[in-house]
Amino acid sequence: MSQSTATAISPDSGEHWSAPGAWTVADGIHRIPLPLPMDGLKAVNIYVLEGADGLSLVDGGWAITEGRSALEAGLAKLGFEFGDIRRFLVTHVHRDHYTLASVLGGEFGAEVLLGAGDRPTLELTNGDLDGWISTDRLLAHAGAHELAEVWAANPPPAPDLAHWRMPDQWLDGDVRLSVAGRELDAVHTPGHTQGHYVYADAAAEILFAGDHVLPTITPSIGFEPVPVVDPLGDFMASLTKVRSMPDLRLLPAHGPVADSSHTRVDELLAHHEDRLAQSLASLRAGRSSALEVANDLGWTRHERAFSELDFFNAGLAVMETKAHLELLAARGQASREETEAGITFAISG
Repeated sequence: MSQSTATAISPDSGEHWSAPGAWTVADGIHRIPLPLPMDGLKAVNIYVLEGADGLSLVDGGWAITEGRSALEAGLAKLGFEFGDIRRFLVTHVHRDHYTLASVLGGEFGAEVLLGAGDRPTLELTNGDLDGWISTDRLLAHAGAHELAEVWAANPPPAPDLAHWRMPDQWLDGDVRLSVAGRELDAVHTPGHTQGHYVYADAAAEILFAGDHVLPTITPSIGFEPVPVVDPLGDFMASLTKVRSMPDLRLLPAHGPVADSSHTRVDELLAHHEDRLAQSLASLRAGRSSALEVANDLGWTRHERAFSELDFFNAGLAVMETKAHLELLAARGQASREETEAGITFAISG
């Protein structure tokens, strides 16, 4: 069983994993946690790779004052500054990973790389994508009509487009990158987002895992602004793909450094199989919508009732439950019916 995110100590620092600083995790590789003051995750880990031509960073952080200051301070402890950054290898498009990379890349000329699967999200954010479905409509379609009304009444602020520039390079498929004197395998791992990538340094036996393999939690699934057909199926296939790679030291975006990517992947696969079984049992009990099934499940490691969740986390829970039900339907264990009123599921046969 994984340790709690709230109490997890990272072996590279000997302190709570979110403690500020610049912590050396391997020769020429350092972890700088950046604070997320408005987020339950507490911090995001940025990894600094030293090279002869300058620095390469895995992820960039959230473009807020606290994050920028923490990154500047962490680099200074290592004897560097923003102008030494040559590139950002961003694992995925979420704001706590992408936006500071976008800003600093624009200011200092650092190259930003991102998975092509996240292009629709960036196009949507920049107002260039037609035919998208708003979150409140997605929630209503999943049976969560009251929750959809709350979401509609609390729209997100207009994005600062300087935070959401298009990257300098799109990654497509699995590719080998020569970065900071290292050969990194950029491995496409859709699920959390469609453009998610992990970066493996086979020689150093290290996996920069982003949000794909987290040591204390499982990432949200099914909550993208541009929906996909089977996000949980994608995520579990990507976990299996990482499991087929050598067992590597796990360097996650949130949480402490861990010894074994295989151990955590096995735990995550088992967790989702258990959630699938619970969702199937809920359908057998007569539930039919994602909202109804979500009400039967426990949430967080503390097994909180759905009714205890705030509107944002309740929305995540409904869409994640829908992702589990969609996978049950894809496996032939449940039937699926879509009408104008919404999507319902039932035991197959």
